[in-house]
Amino acid sequence: MLTLKQDHSELVVLSVLSTGPSYGYAISKDIANRSDGHFKLSPSGMYPLLTKLEKSGLVTTSWEEVKAAGADPESTGRRRKWYTLSPKGHKHLSRRIEHHRQVQSILDGFVPQSIPDELANG
Repeated sequence: MLTLKQDHSELVVLSVLSTGPSYGYAISKDIANRSDGHFKLSPSGMYPLLTKLEKSGLVTTSWEEVKAAGADPESTGRRRKWYTLSPKGHKHLSRRIEHHRQVQSILDGFVPQSIPDELANG
């Protein structure tokens, strides 16, 4: 498993939210699934990041009451916070993607197409 740096975490979370609204646990599961389990964002990294994105105006939030299957209809459920990419968030993500692609292109210029024998046998 690889650890995401804060800068990468933001790009990944905003990208997940670009597909539609989601909540913290689902975002975390989506990240793990889309990376074949290589990336995981723990709650201690996820929720402060989502709070930062909300305060920056990159995401908006709403609440939903969730009840367990078979729960008493009169009982109150737990609250789930949904995150939605804002128009400002869409613009920010677009800039982040372009920057990522530029950096990746530059880095690709330093990475050989195949690993030289002296590196492979190092």
